[in-house]
Amino acid sequence: MVFSDLFFLFVFLPLFGLSYLLAGWADKQLTTDGGACCQTAKNAVLVMFSLIFYAWGEPVYVFLMLVCVVLNYLAGRGIGSLEGGGRRWALIAGLAANIAILSTFKYLSFFAQVLGDIGIEVADPKISLPIGISFYTFQSISYLIDVYRREAPVQRHFGGLLLYISMFPQLIAGPIVRYNTVAREISDRQVTASDVADGVYRFMRGLGKKVVLANQLSEISDLFLSGNLTELTTTGAWVGIVAFTLQIYFDFSGYSDMAIGLGRCLGFHFNENFRHPYCCSSITDFWRRWHISLGSFFRDYVYIPMGGNRRHQAVNILVVWFLTGMWHGASWNFIIWGVYFGVIVMLEKYTILRIPCSSSLSNLLTSPLLHLYSLLLVVIGWGIFYFDDSSRMMQFFEVFFGQTETLHDYVTITALTDNCWLWVIALLLCMPIRSEGARLLQRMTSDEGSLRPALTFAVRLTVSVVLLVLSVALLVGATNNAFIYTRF
Repeated sequence: MVFSDLFFLFVFLPLFGLSYLLAGWADKQLTTDGGACCQTAKNAVLVMFSLIFYAWGEPVYVFLMLVCVVLNYLAGRGIGSLEGGGRRWALIAGLAANIAILSTFKYLSFFAQVLGDIGIEVADPKISLPIGISFYTFQSISYLIDVYRREAPVQRHFGGLLLYISMFPQLIAGPIVRYNTVAREISDRQVTASDVADGVYRFMRGLGKKVVLANQLSEISDLFLSGNLTELTTTGAWVGIVAFTLQIYFDFSGYSDMAIGLGRCLGFHFNENFRHPYCCSSITDFWRRWHISLGSFFRDYVYIPMGGNRRHQAVNILVVWFLTGMWHGASWNFIIWGVYFGVIVMLEKYTILRIPCSSSLSNLLTSPLLHLYSLLLVVIGWGIFYFDDSSRMMQFFEVFFGQTETLHDYVTITALTDNCWLWVIALLLCMPIRSEGARLLQRMTSDEGSLRPALTFAVRLTVSVVLLVLSVALLVGATNNAFIYTRF
């Protein structure tokens, strides 16, 4: 089950909302006068629906997630109750269990294939990949490390940890929610009308990104990239990979928006996961804006403990980016993709990031060049990311760089002209026009303080209704609606 599904929107979500409201009423009856608001019934409903949500497509693997929760609960209690070396061994045991689970179900077949390629015959276990295992495993690791560092309290209630790991808004495709971000809200959270309004609007924005933009862009990218590459022209390669560049942004950021919006409606405040990445001025800047939760995870739990900028910086960067590539999938193209960006980020540390801007004029001249440089490397990176077949990848890049007899064709022109509105809207929404619009609205209503909330509400309501109607219309009969990042 995914968020951009008619069953989720009109059956699962209303049933969950009604049950959650009833649970909230029950919690109020259990709350003692002057005491903290009880969350027992609401948490139970959230856990129950989260397990149903996860088990909807893969009922067997819900038991794997439960095993993961049990192991992390025991490791966390050990970290919380032991001292000295005991705490460290409890942490090591917990981390080893999480890495073993992730390696077994995500990488075992890949390792068997690699050994086979070098002449060591190993039977392929053919284990299918559980949905969202990379996300909930990293959240489990976050829990153990945060507790070990005493940055968050140990979760003494099994149900509380189960809620954190299984919470359906961010379960299958992120963002990776750090435990210390929501530790307090698991047992003590308040939801206001403003929270619900903001959350619903954020959800509708994400739904529009996914259905109205990403799904339509996927048809263009598939037209050029998933077929016979011998018939691909150079302009077709560029149009196809640019379409995929826009598709993966609106797909993933749309899911993150929906997850953040749902969490807000429930009283959870998840951190932002995207910040207009295609407005970047370098590859380093791009990765500060793209999938922020994954980048901050590797920074705080791998890069800095290895020494960060203090020692062996180049090695630390390459290790982090190798792991970043591996995290995305058990395939050579993901490893190459990770190392590709790792090398660029490392080189930037010693080159363009050390060049000071001596004047506003030089900045004015260099900024567009740096922006184009960054976008070109990002687009090439998405080409590596897209093709898991190395021969097709090489064939694509030969065409992409002009090594073909035919540079353009009628199909490419049609893909551009027939989808002109899609290209224009997608490119505009890559820029911070929403925040600029909010600032414009604030200036227009600066003298009318009471007018601004009403006007903001009217604009948000209109946008939400339009996006919902458009999304439902496009979802009826849709055949391509899966989120890209659910397979990671």
